[in-house]
Amino acid sequence: MTATAQEGSGRKGGVGAFLAGTGIGTLGGLIGLGGAEFRLPLLIGLFRFGPLEAVIVNKAMSLIVVASALPLRTGTISLAAIAGHWMVIANLLAGSLLGAWVGAAWATRLRSETLYRVIAVLLVVIAGVLLVGHGAEGSGRPLLTGTAQMVAGVAAGIVIGVVASLLGVAGGELLIPTLILLFGTDVKLAGSLSLAVSLPTMLVGFARYSRDSTFVVLGRNRWFVIVMAAGSIAGSLVGALLLGIVPGFVLLPALAAILLISAYKVWRHE
Repeated sequence: MTATAQEGSGRKGGVGAFLAGTGIGTLGGLIGLGGAEFRLPLLIGLFRFGPLEAVIVNKAMSLIVVASALPLRTGTISLAAIAGHWMVIANLLAGSLLGAWVGAAWATRLRSETLYRVIAVLLVVIAGVLLVGHGAEGSGRPLLTGTAQMVAGVAAGIVIGVVASLLGVAGGELLIPTLILLFGTDVKLAGSLSLAVSLPTMLVGFARYSRDSTFVVLGRNRWFVIVMAAGSIAGSLVGALLLGIVPGFVLLPALAAILLISAYKVWRHE
């Protein structure tokens, strides 16, 4: 870890990490995501982690948030309902597990300058998906069936796994529209299925990152990770409570704008 990163995380640890995590979790809770898309630019810009360090820290916190979110959602979507769609989960996992390993391998090999640019471009893509795909409402009928659906599911899983590993995100912003449009899944069930796919996908990416020397950033910033993850979980609960208050037609463009500004700053290493 760089001296700048140590200085940044130490200076803004504790209260700063919790407040940032709470704000990010609130944004994520409002749109049904873990907030990792908003956390990553802060880790780079505010807390001064290097790009690969930021991705690894982001993935660790995303893993904590997703692992806690899945059981919390069982009050609305039962485990039996999730298990009943095991073929859909397996179809996407067939691609996302491979994509997660490949994406993590790419990230550890890219120069910092290149990784900054890749992260910036992917943030722009996520902003576009947020505007176009997150509000997607399927007809209840799958876009494809049979072999074509399975092939498309594996291909979509590979792309989602790569993006999730490169950004350290859960991938829900891509998984949810895929589940709704490709498989005709109900939007509420899609959120839980997304978490079921994200958890093993992130574990594979995490396992690949653990082979890189930069992985020690977690040990050196253990308290920072725990505190910020706690803030993210608390914020996601706040966001869920605010969901009925903040109108979607205002929220989604505002969040997309935040991502675009963040992408610009990451591109310039600000």
